Amino acid sequence: MKLLVVSGGRHPYEESTPILETFLKGAGHDVTVTEDASPLADRSAMSGYDALVFNTRRENVPDFGDWTLSASEMEGLREYVGGGGAFVCIHIATCVAAAWPEYHDITGGGWISGTSYHPPYGQFTVNVSDAAHPGASGIADFSTNDELYMNLAIKDGSDVFLTGNAGDGTYPWGPDRSPTFMPGGTYPLGWTRKYGDGNVFVLLLGHDGRSFETPEFQRLVLNGVEWAATKVAA
Repeated sequence: MKLLVVSGGRHPYEESTPILETFLKGAGHDVTVTEDASPLADRSAMSGYDALVFNTRRENVPDFGDWTLSASEMEGLREYVGGGGAFVCIHIATCVAAAWPEYHDITGGGWISGTSYHPPYGQFTVNVSDAAHPGASGIADFSTNDELYMNLAIKDGSDVFLTGNAGDGTYPWGPDRSPTFMPGGTYPLGWTRKYGDGNVFVLLLGHDGRSFETPEFQRLVLNGVEWAATKVAA
């Protein structure tokens, strides 16, 4: 399949995106990687791709630059997915820019800067909560080094198949690294949903290169591409 991978923003994409490109190509996909989101605004260009993969953080982050999508790029993304395109959204790519709250209607929710948080990066167990889900094909519970996102925006209409558990904890958070209580519980880490005629696959794992090297993570992304694109075409 022909894939457009959009990268860039405040995260170690210089580590993760080359790994992503390598294993996608290793699976036989034709992969175009770019930090330039302008193709989203070009209907003709987007019609040539079987799936759009976001490994990017598209918001204006102080001291890091403005990576926010333009109005035409936002509209192009909405039209692409809603019109039947396949969308795979990795980690903080669910983060919504303040100017575009409707983005979470597409992704089914995700990170909100200033509201969401996570315990320190480290090893935890990822649980397959729905083994029959096509996103979980070939995957059993596994351990990974990553971030377990909490206090996200969550929309109705998503089919969660991957979760992680955490106990209560207090950790430094925010610009001033003040102690922040983070309640324990079971948190979604992967889901699928429909947006218009398109299929959306969200995987909240994938902070850095080490996370992307986890074999199960790579299998999940490949499953997501296959599910989103194949079901749209079916």
